[in-house]
Amino acid sequence: MSYKTILVHSDAGRHWPARLDLAVQLARQHDAHLLGLHAPRSAALSGVMLSGLDPALAESLARTRAEQAVQAQATFNKAVSAAGINNAEWRLGDEDAVTTVLTNARYVDLLVLGQRDPAETDGFDSDFAEQVVLAAGRPVLMLPYAGRFGAIGKQALVAWDASREAARAISDALPLLRQADNVKLITINPRGGRHGDLPGADIGLYLARHGVRTEVVSDCCDNIDIGNELLSRAADFGSDLIVMGAYGHARLKELVMGGATRTILDSMTVPVLLSH
Repeated sequence: MSYKTILVHSDAGRHWPARLDLAVQLARQHDAHLLGLHAPRSAALSGVMLSGLDPALAESLARTRAEQAVQAQATFNKAVSAAGINNAEWRLGDEDAVTTVLTNARYVDLLVLGQRDPAETDGFDSDFAEQVVLAAGRPVLMLPYAGRFGAIGKQALVAWDASREAARAISDALPLLRQADNVKLITINPRGGRHGDLPGADIGLYLARHGVRTEVVSDCCDNIDIGNELLSRAADFGSDLIVMGAYGHARLKELVMGGATRTILDSMTVPVLLSH
């Protein structure tokens, strides 16, 4: 398995260039087709909202949206050209951001999104990332809004709880894990029979058969939640990538995320690959 099509989400946010830099790097590493998809997350700039506004204000907002799209495309074209990537394309969404991204997600191998920046609160869809993670059917590589990230995946931390979601995440992350210098697989408070006699041993063997050398670490923590324990251990290990299953469900307007998933999405300190 390899990533042959990578989608990077462009919005009106200030973290778009950093997200693009990482997507370009991954596209070069995996010789992948790079799709830049512009879909602003701001509800105030959606077509539906514009239709109900004063004509002059609607025209001003529409002009702003068009200018942002042009700027984003110019940034994309410049980055792609500088990296020597010939297999790339640009798309402009004409629906709300979640619908646009999910529609295109069906035809790619990996999505690159950005964590919501609390400073960017002007009309931004606060659960955009969560909705995409739960409904895309594809792995999502999420970048923190704080910090700069060059090469990722050299020091990977894999969270394992023997669940369907965790198994999916590991399978989805194989193209990255095969290129890692070091992979640590962590089980936290392993309980029950689904782990087998030795928690982490079977999944470690699975990874070894795929050419991924893995060190299995088992943690017991009672005074800290699992999400924060993962972040703590990522810091201890010098990890530059976390791989984990995403837990939760979204139906109608109800969005419920699992505790560890919510903690990671809110407080991530390194890029995280999530699969649901």
